[in-house]
Amino acid sequence: MRIGILGLGRIGAFHAETLTGLDAVDSLVVTDPFAEAAKAAAERFGAEVVDSPEALLAAGVDGIVVAAATDAHPALILAGVEAGVPVFCEKPVARTMAEGVEVLKAVRDTDVPIQIGYNRRFDAGFVNARAAVRSGELGTLHTVRSTTLDPAPPPAAYIAASGGIFRDCSVHDFDIIRWVTGREVSEVYAVGGNRGAEYIEEAGDADTTGAILTLDDGTLAVVSNSRHNGRGYDVRMEIHGFHDSIAVGLEDKLPLRSVEPGVTFPAGTPHDFFMDRFTAAYRAELTAFTEVVAGTRPSPCTIEDALEAGWIADACTLSLQEHRPVTLAEVRQA
Repeated sequence: MRIGILGLGRIGAFHAETLTGLDAVDSLVVTDPFAEAAKAAAERFGAEVVDSPEALLAAGVDGIVVAAATDAHPALILAGVEAGVPVFCEKPVARTMAEGVEVLKAVRDTDVPIQIGYNRRFDAGFVNARAAVRSGELGTLHTVRSTTLDPAPPPAAYIAASGGIFRDCSVHDFDIIRWVTGREVSEVYAVGGNRGAEYIEEAGDADTTGAILTLDDGTLAVVSNSRHNGRGYDVRMEIHGFHDSIAVGLEDKLPLRSVEPGVTFPAGTPHDFFMDRFTAAYRAELTAFTEVVAGTRPSPCTIEDALEAGWIADACTLSLQEHRPVTLAEVRQA
């Protein structure tokens, strides 16, 4: 099949490399507002370069991958749908929830599949955790802990346009909690602070946060995030039930050092970047998209899924700002 890529920044170039290695993909068509980025991708991956999204959609593509800036996501999703071309779009659907809801309304009655990029759904550990929960082998759940700790904060320009740590970083934890447990979040309470880069605080954001999510069956989920984790990129989940407890990310490249006498675990080189931690998951995610394009499976992460994680992020943002618990019903009505 022939896949188009819109946007060739860090993640777009990474997706181009991944797609080039998939048996189902015969050729790539790429476009980017920065001609040099498109040229570099053409030279590296043998891709065809076009000068606009319109030209890309007219180039006989079977599916498109949207890796452009967030502000462009709504228009590119809708353009793909109007052209009848399956769409993969990196999260978020749009910069604001209001815009995301408008996209959902616009595509609700279409048969064109849309997949939103939440790669943890394709990580082997999280897949196994979901299976363990769904099989009932853990018993009734009582506590979930989910962690995303970045080794260093992104640049100031990225922070200013990110929408805040809950919408940019924690949203991955929110999505995977929903996906693994099969439950919805009913209420949140969030706290946060700034201990590092001044430009994060100046942007009105926090660099370290914690949130308690109450799920609709009473399970408590604890989410911990930070832009500063000197040992590496730390993504983990613990799931505790009445019968058993399991962990995702408890492996030799875990960026955590034990100080217990005689303990040598973890012994590997810590993960230092999200692309290192989730290389296999990204490949599985885009493989899934080729199956969506081929019509052999439905979208594994819909716009509705992405918006649910977004509502949780909005609730946490409001909770942090107002120092109080916030229900999901409250932000949906705002």
